[in-house]
Amino acid sequence: MSIYSSILKRLIDFIAAIILFIISLPVFVIVMFLLLISNKGKAFFLQGRPGKKEKIFKIIKFKTMNDNKDDHGQLLPPTQRLTKTGIFVRKYSLDEIPQLLNVIKGDMSLIGPRPLLVRYLPLYNDFQKQRHLIRPGITGWAQVNGRNAISWERKFELDVWYVKNMSFLIDLKILIMTIKKVFKNDGIYSVDNDIMPDFEGSEPNHNNA
Repeated sequence: MSIYSSILKRLIDFIAAIILFIISLPVFVIVMFLLLISNKGKAFFLQGRPGKKEKIFKIIKFKTMNDNKDDHGQLLPPTQRLTKTGIFVRKYSLDEIPQLLNVIKGDMSLIGPRPLLVRYLPLYNDFQKQRHLIRPGITGWAQVNGRNAISWERKFELDVWYVKNMSFLIDLKILIMTIKKVFKNDGIYSVDNDIMPDFEGSEPNHNNA
């Protein structure tokens, strides 16, 4: 384990997250206010997610979906619950701002494999489980190389590659690529492409790296 991964990465995360949160505070307050209106008083979404060594923590994000239900009392599909404000917030990745608090707390890193649902834990094979050897991140190698446009298998391959090759230069590259993707105004956004289908498991011996 390198000095960067064992000591410096966490130190950089902590300092950078505090600075970024202070800088983004005006946007944080405005988005929170808009979501309080569109979501009937609910601006934040909290959910248990597996972190380093599969330890469960509460992730905090802006709430981009309402809680509307069908006639049977079941939540409507995600694509039908996204509000107009929520779509805007997702398009420009503003829903990720509250996760800076998770980084400050130490549950997450700025860069690492994205924290997924707890119910996926029993579905991972041995290769895929390696993504939990480090803290999850707000952005990561898989996010800048396809995000939801790639398969689950490819996403996990990229996650594990990052775990095995993590370095300051790679993190810097991911950060630059993330900034470019967020600020690139190409006008392309699809609700359907923004929501990843559920992970249902892979072959036990799928271990391409």
